[in-house]
Amino acid sequence: MTLPTHARIVVIGGGIIGCSTAYHLARDHKADVVLLEQGAITSGSTWHAAGLVGQLRSSASITRVLKYSVDLYKGLEAETGLATGWKMTGCLRLATNQDRWTEFRRLATTAKSFGMEMQLLSPAEAKAMWPLMQADDLVGASWLPTDGQASPSDITQSLAKGARMHGAKLFERVRVTGFDMKDGRIVAVNTDKGDIVCEKVVNCAGQWARQVGALAGVSVPLQPVKHQYIVTEKIDGLAADAPTIRDPDRRTYFKEEVGGLVMGGYEPDPIAWETGLPGGDVPDDWEFRLFDDDYDHFEQHMSEAIARVPALANVGVKQMINGPESFTPDGNFILGNAPECANMFVGAGFNAFGIASGGGAGWVLAEWVIDGEAPLDLWTVDIRRFSGLHRDRQWVCERTLEAYGKHYTVAFPHEEYESGRPRIVSPLYERLKAQRAVFGSKLGWERPNWFAPQGMEARDVYSMGPQNWFEAVGEEHRHVREAVGIFDQSSFAKYELAGADAAKALDWICANHVAKPAGRLTYTQLLNTRGGIEADLTVARLAEEKFYIVTGTGFRTHDCAWIGEHIGRELDARLTDVTEKFGTLSLMGPRARDTLSAITEADVSNAGFPFGHVREIIIAGHSVRALRVTYVGELGWELHVPIAAIGEVFDALMKAGAAHGIRPVGYRALESLRLEKGYRAWGSDITPNDTPFEAGLGWAVKLRKPVDFLGRAALEKAAGTPLAKRFAGFTVDDPDVVLLGRETILRDGAPVGYLTSGGYGYTAGKGIGYGYVRHADGVCDEYLNAGAYELVVAMDRVPARIHLEPLYDPRNERVKA
Repeated sequence: MTLPTHARIVVIGGGIIGCSTAYHLARDHKADVVLLEQGAITSGSTWHAAGLVGQLRSSASITRVLKYSVDLYKGLEAETGLATGWKMTGCLRLATNQDRWTEFRRLATTAKSFGMEMQLLSPAEAKAMWPLMQADDLVGASWLPTDGQASPSDITQSLAKGARMHGAKLFERVRVTGFDMKDGRIVAVNTDKGDIVCEKVVNCAGQWARQVGALAGVSVPLQPVKHQYIVTEKIDGLAADAPTIRDPDRRTYFKEEVGGLVMGGYEPDPIAWETGLPGGDVPDDWEFRLFDDDYDHFEQHMSEAIARVPALANVGVKQMINGPESFTPDGNFILGNAPECANMFVGAGFNAFGIASGGGAGWVLAEWVIDGEAPLDLWTVDIRRFSGLHRDRQWVCERTLEAYGKHYTVAFPHEEYESGRPRIVSPLYERLKAQRAVFGSKLGWERPNWFAPQGMEARDVYSMGPQNWFEAVGEEHRHVREAVGIFDQSSFAKYELAGADAAKALDWICANHVAKPAGRLTYTQLLNTRGGIEADLTVARLAEEKFYIVTGTGFRTHDCAWIGEHIGRELDARLTDVTEKFGTLSLMGPRARDTLSAITEADVSNAGFPFGHVREIIIAGHSVRALRVTYVGELGWELHVPIAAIGEVFDALMKAGAAHGIRPVGYRALESLRLEKGYRAWGSDITPNDTPFEAGLGWAVKLRKPVDFLGRAALEKAAGTPLAKRFAGFTVDDPDVVLLGRETILRDGAPVGYLTSGGYGYTAGKGIGYGYVRHADGVCDEYLNAGAYELVVAMDRVPARIHLEPLYDPRNERVKA
């Protein structure tokens, strides 16, 4: 077959992700698609994958993606005539300690929240399902019956055949060598067999995805890691339909294969593939190749596996597989539209979940390519969760090895990564460290999570219940409610939009009315074409042709790219990232005005500086952008200070506020404060799956104004129909109940949704959670108030009370219990 000179879409990579993407583009969208593979189909890392297929993840959308994979694999053979090796054996996960058992109880609750059935078994029940297993050390096990296993090569070949059946053209032995670029877009793919003019490119090049991306200036932060498993000879008594086993406390996994076992694991001391090539590039000719066996490194898994399955001590090993798998710095895979190149999409870095994810990832990636936006809330895997930090190969390698090492560790709430820190610090870092700050990290920034009192060790001690910082954070919370606290939020992402058409551009991009007179600021969402919330931020108008935009630390790349892409090309509007130019001090609490007025001549009275306004004021001789806004429910200002001056301004505030009891406060108190006030958090409470009306944010949508904006058509279409889900708050009285999110919401005993976030409100003295109550016939206030509610927390049913208004109202210091 001759390589075509034109195609609408070029998919690069013939592993399971590339073949799945091509299949879905051809089957669902009848797209003119060409797939290029530099070797043979499956020849990268797909062919040597272990082939376990699990479905449950912490995100409802990603769980849906994995469930789609299972559904696809079940029926693919009937469509293509090629077997996939799919067996729905179910999966046993083993627990040998109480922390792991609590984790499983929470996972079982999450499964029910997401519409899956995970059962909790006794050691005897688990032993009965897998008689060859040693079970004396078990506390219990979880059982997910719809998990299974498949043959990676067979699935991929079946997808490839399906893609061809639907009109896709697949070419092997074609190597991509570069791209022709114009105005930040790819206009042609260069190969060693000729060029292909195209509209869009999908980079599914696996362990080569970083190198392929770099050819277009795109950063794909992944690291190949050596991953080993063995295939044993036949084991007497092992059933052909034996469940797969994950034994995380022993860091191992098992699946049946041709009467024997596949056994591998995730060690705490993984080995990165140091290729020796410039920049750590993966050799182009690494086709159907493996590393030498490393039994010394694998010994740690072998000893643990024999302890679990004693029969392994007396069975031969047919083969050891030691091959590279692509892992990422946070353990989540990479999908989506690259921020550096408008028409390159990426599907890579699957952290050994490529087979489980392949079917669903190809489905959503194809939708993304065709529509230009994700079909679901895929934030946890969106390539735009990364930043310039992730261009540092050494940092990516260190963090990725840590993430790999945590693959089977207990997932404690609020656990922080430790590698590559500190990386980015504000000028206040040493000052806050001297105040006994315990730092967390977000997108490389060191941020104070809490402050340890004297006599207490300044570090996190993780647990499944209330953690060691619980009381200390409560004191910080109370201090903000009663006096004044200062938060270092310098990591906020900040942009400026300038030009004669800046207001016009934002009118289209923002759901709320932001083109107000200079000196005003606006809280707004940015919506997708479905009316879902793509971003949640503050826009301050500094001048007629200049706006200042502030958003969350982790959303820096995503929000900047979203805004930039939706500015009409004909408009005079220039977007600039100014994150590092300004530090941010949030001064919050009833004594905030007393503190601020003592160090500025500006009028900061309520009449002189009302809520929702922005002013340039002078503090300690420096011009500061002061935004009258709050995320904690108290009087306060965000003070955006030239970064070089933030130390002087901080010192001035601390000195002036001493009489009012000022103290630094951390992000854990901020979270508790915002929960009491009912402020939504993007990425959990509000997502691309949720509209402002469902989220209770309809007041921030300008539907009454005769101005078109992105998402308006979808909202208008839905305006006349009842809402099928509504955002609501819940409280529990039991002080021992820890709410984290994903707990099931029961109304009159029936499941109606799950919590999107949870925590503790120290003023309310209760656990607080938020989530969406769902009802197909509509959710109104009457329906919500008429129900009796419970939350399922780690499989226990806990009485709960619903709240449709914020628990805390600072105007009369009222707490609704």
